[in-house]
Amino acid sequence: MGNCLNQVKPSFSPDKNGSLLDLTDYQWNYSSGENTSYASLEDYSFLDAAAPCHSCNLLDDSSLPFFILCSVLGVLGSGAFLFGLLRPLFSWQLCPAWPFLAQMAVASGLFSIAVPILAPGLTSPQSTILCHLGYWVSYSSAFAQALLIECHACLGPKLCTDQIPGLTLGLTIGLWGVAALLGLPVTLASDTSLGPCTLSYSRGLGALRSTHVMACFAIFSLLPLSLLGAKGLKKALGKGPGPWVNILWVWFIFWWPHGVILGFDSLVRAKVLLLPTCLAQRTLDLVLDLAEALAMLHCVATPPLLALFFHRATKPPFPSLPHSAGQSSHLDNVGSKT
Repeated sequence: MGNCLNQVKPSFSPDKNGSLLDLTDYQWNYSSGENTSYASLEDYSFLDAAAPCHSCNLLDDSSLPFFILCSVLGVLGSGAFLFGLLRPLFSWQLCPAWPFLAQMAVASGLFSIAVPILAPGLTSPQSTILCHLGYWVSYSSAFAQALLIECHACLGPKLCTDQIPGLTLGLTIGLWGVAALLGLPVTLASDTSLGPCTLSYSRGLGALRSTHVMACFAIFSLLPLSLLGAKGLKKALGKGPGPWVNILWVWFIFWWPHGVILGFDSLVRAKVLLLPTCLAQRTLDLVLDLAEALAMLHCVATPPLLALFFHRATKPPFPSLPHSAGQSSHLDNVGSKT
């Protein structure tokens, strides 16, 4: 993915970071052969330092096979899991958490369907509505999956024992509604003016992009860490097990870096944090693309995680003979022999 092998020569034009080299400050006096600003131009190293900071883009047109492969595998995996969960009418009765698993599979499938819309090279500059739809479906489904896992961690016992009537239906409607609202800022901030479907960095859309970044950081990074901290604190104080943590928490490995790196990049673009060198900016751009690619892979990993969760939830406990029963039978045998 991407072309990072060839070094990009400095050019006198704005790049993705908005830097521009202006040579009007370097005034020459040709009559005397001297430079009024610098004594000599024998060393051109200052031109390289002032040139725009070019970063290689991993998710360019050459990454189209990666997008297509993730989409196909995600759709097939989610569809296969839903078929295995709902096709035999008795399977869903074996697992009390089957509505939760079905929603996770549907959200993962929706994300997989939206992946090709965001792929470079497939969307034309005229498909603005399609670009908006792709961002809204992808991020809304990702927010829904994160909220599903977090709500299941907090309300798992009540959902499985039906302690609160109608909790599942009300929680489902509210959760998907919140996810749809959280996906609106990135939908309105997406743009196709530069060709591919990307997020716009214009000043007019800065508030929407900032809202999206804060939502990603809170849902994908901050809230999972808070739940893990609450679980560890409760266990340390001996006040109960705390939130449920199961195999599905592996899902956050794919999205946690995205929320953190996206927040850090937003601080750099807002000039709250200043990067000292061009190499640091290139590294940030590279890590940001890697985090986005890792987040995209979640749609491939989610169906196996759901299948493993279902297998553990429906696996019958290993039968064991009680110690008291075994001891009493042993005493009976001894008594009969005597």
